[in-house]
Formats: sequence, C-alpha cells, structure tokens
Amino acid sequence: MSKQEQRAEAERLMREAMERKGLAVKQGDTRIETKCGKCGAVNKVSAKAGETRVMYKCKECGHEQRAM
Repeated sequence: MSKQEQRAEAERLMREAMERKGLAVKQGDTRIETKCGKCGAVNKVSAKAGETRVMYKCKECGHEQRAM
C-alpha cells in the first residue's frame, strides 16, 4: 500500500466516523502541576475550563496559594 493510498484510507475512515457520530469530543478540566512556594513540594491541581488562577492548599505543609 502506497502512502497516497494510506492517506485516502485514513480520510475515508475519518469521514465514516464523523458521519456515525459515535464519538463525542468535549472539553474537560485542566491538570496543573505546580510547586509550593513555601516548602517546594509538587502539587497536582485541577482547574475548570476557562480559569486562569486556581486557589489550592499544599498537600505537604497546608500553605494556601494560587496556581497559574
């Protein structure tokens, strides 16, 4: 199978999948990995779509701060 045939096959499969609408794509929460400003521990924070700054409490020392 040549590259052009492979591209055509991939495009055909994509079109068929879009027509069936069996797959829904939706935007979820963003995961931010940030370091604590006080103790330096790594924290994972989730942010809703559209939020730029999230308040969180460090899991090691309990210091409250904002993640960007």
